[in-house]
Amino acid sequence: MGKTSGTARAKRRAFLAATALALTMPTALAAKKTGKPNKKAAKPATGNPALAAAPMGSSATQLPPVKAPALPDDWHSFALVFNAQMPLLSAPLRLWLPLPKTREALYQRNTDLRWQGNFSRSGLHRLPDGELEAFFCDWPEGVMPRLEVAATLSTADRVFDASRRTQPPERDDILRQSLQATAQLPNAGAARELAAQIVGRVIDPLAQARVLFTWVVDKSVYDPALPPCGVGDAHGQIATGRYGGRSADINGLFVALCRAIGIPARRVFGRRLGPSRLAASLGVEDEDVTSAAHCRAEFYVPGYAWIPADPADMCRVLALENPAPENARALRRILFGVWEMNWMACNHAESPILPDDDAPAPPFFIAPRLTGIGTAQNLPETAELTYHIRSNALPEQGTKNDK
Repeated sequence: MGKTSGTARAKRRAFLAATALALTMPTALAAKKTGKPNKKAAKPATGNPALAAAPMGSSATQLPPVKAPALPDDWHSFALVFNAQMPLLSAPLRLWLPLPKTREALYQRNTDLRWQGNFSRSGLHRLPDGELEAFFCDWPEGVMPRLEVAATLSTADRVFDASRRTQPPERDDILRQSLQATAQLPNAGAARELAAQIVGRVIDPLAQARVLFTWVVDKSVYDPALPPCGVGDAHGQIATGRYGGRSADINGLFVALCRAIGIPARRVFGRRLGPSRLAASLGVEDEDVTSAAHCRAEFYVPGYAWIPADPADMCRVLALENPAPENARALRRILFGVWEMNWMACNHAESPILPDDDAPAPPFFIAPRLTGIGTAQNLPETAELTYHIRSNALPEQGTKNDK
């Protein structure tokens, strides 16, 4: 009994230490603002006829001037290696592989990408809107395929700072896309009714998102028996009232509810790369990350830009670790507004359609995908892909903010 209690106390101390570190980050989730708010400035313009009639461009109708986002100080580098092999092919074949996301510079930077193998053709494919970047290569009939793709990237913990409501606005087309319904994410009907019921009379978008986050965590059940990321179908969850699954399911539910009340939101698909400082189940302990695919979520509030969230990870910790109530409350505060970047982002594409691929589009793209060449539905019978993904932390060198 003594050994068990001592171990439990040690785990609790370690968890609280990691939580305390994260909670000291400059965010409204971790620290209160100093000084009293200006109640007069906080009143909506519609409450005062003079303010309501203020001309466009005045301080009464516009957000404060935007500022360049501050770059993180602490970056961690990883080397990622993908290896694949297959038996002798009886027909031509193409392999698609999702790559680390390149558009976001504030929490992830890609520094190198190389590949080698016995393919006849290879290249990169990028969607124009930046949703997806993928590697592809072709093999002819009669070849025993082999491939190695190596990438090097750096990540920095992503922390939402409520005191910096001066971020540049997002493009309108991206925001519109992040409000649309998809095959898996509804934004009307039962989804809208449910979201409106959850938020009630809350009208501030940031507060609404927090209410939705809390509801999703409270109602969802994490199911480790499902494949990595799960199936991602928020439609089915809302229709049946059975909420949960794995990361693409739970975070997909959060995204769908946000979209249903007019908050732009999206899933971001990626992969865990290393250990977690917050909870053991939120990281990987060895270099094999083949089964470590993980989906996260982010939503948009004007002035704040994209805000990270991960209700699925909260559900995962509750299911796999059963933390003490005070530890669970601390972690819940962190996971609304923080991405611990022992993880890489790959894409936020929903049902991506790849070139020359006539097969049904996958609901999301985080695992390698095989197609035939020219006739995507006619894969070689011997196309049995075996692959492994390894991740290794690299030693840090030089100034963290240097590009």
